[in-house]
Amino acid sequence: MANNSNSAVVHVEDLRKRYGDIEALRGITFEIKAGEVFGLLGPNGAGKTTTIEILEGLRRADGGKVTVCGMDPGREQTALKQRIGAQLQATVLPDKIRVREALALFASFYHEPASIDLLMERFGLTEKREAFFENLSGGQKQRLALALSMVNNPELVLLDEPTVGLDAQVRRDIYDLIERFREEHRTTLLTTHYIEEAERLCDRVAIIDHGLVIALGTPRELVLHSGKGTRIEVSLAKPVSPDRLKQLDSVLDCVETDGRYVLHAQPAAPAIASLVRLLEAEENILLDLHIAQPTLEDVFVEVTGRRMQDE
Repeated sequence: MANNSNSAVVHVEDLRKRYGDIEALRGITFEIKAGEVFGLLGPNGAGKTTTIEILEGLRRADGGKVTVCGMDPGREQTALKQRIGAQLQATVLPDKIRVREALALFASFYHEPASIDLLMERFGLTEKREAFFENLSGGQKQRLALALSMVNNPELVLLDEPTVGLDAQVRRDIYDLIERFREEHRTTLLTTHYIEEAERLCDRVAIIDHGLVIALGTPRELVLHSGKGTRIEVSLAKPVSPDRLKQLDSVLDCVETDGRYVLHAQPAAPAIASLVRLLEAEENILLDLHIAQPTLEDVFVEVTGRRMQDE
C-alpha cells in the first residue's frame, strides 16, 4: 500500500532517450507524490510510453536521473518489480489461459501477492474466472490487465493508455477503478491522450509534446493560468464587427463564424457587462449566450498551437 507522506514516489530529472535520429525524450522533469493520480497527457508519439517504459525498467535512459520508489529502475529491476504494478497499452496472453489461471500465474512471481478471489471480485471478473482469454470482450480484457497490475498490491501503479479503444461505458468503469486507487492513497501514473480523462482522474498533469514537458500542474492551475480566459459565445440579431467586440472590456480576442461570435475574456464579468452596454447603445438584441471556462484542451492548444485530435 502506498505511503501517505508527501515524499516523491517518482522523481524524473532531465530524462533523455533517443532512437537513432529521433529524440523521443528531450529532457523531461517531473515528480509524483505519494498517493496522487498523476497524468502524462499528450498526443500519440509525444514520448509518454517511452517515459513509462523507462520508469518500469523496460528501457534504459540515455541521460538524466530517474528514481522510482527510491530505486534506480535501470539497475534494480528485480527489487522494483515487487513494488510496482504496470498495465501496458496491449496485454497479450495465451488464448487458452483462463482468467483464474492468469492471475495465479502472475501472483506466483511475487513475494506477497494479493488474494486472487478478491481481485476477481474487485475487477468484476468472478463470473469469468473460468473463461478463456480469447473469449473475453475488450472491456473484460482491460479489467483483467488492471487486475494483473494489482496482483502484488503495488505501491505505484503505472497505466499506459488504459482506456484506448474502449467504448464510453467501459471507459467509465475503468475510471471508477482508477478513482478507487486514489481513495486507497495508492500512487498512480496514467498516460493518456484523452483530455476529459486527464481532467476527471488526475490530481496533477504534465502536458508532454515532442519529448518535452510543456505545462505542469493541477488541471485547475493549468486552466486558471491559461491566457485564453473564459469562452463567451453569442448570437446577435444584427451583425457586429469582431474588431468592435475585441475592444470591449477584458476581451482578449474575438472570432466570428457563421454568424456566431466567440470571445475570450479575462475576467468574464466586465466583458459581459460591456457587451450588454454596446448592444443597448446600438439597439441590437442578444439572441443566445453560452459561457464556458477554459479546459485542458484550450491549454493544450495554447502551448502547442494545435488541437489534440489533429495528431
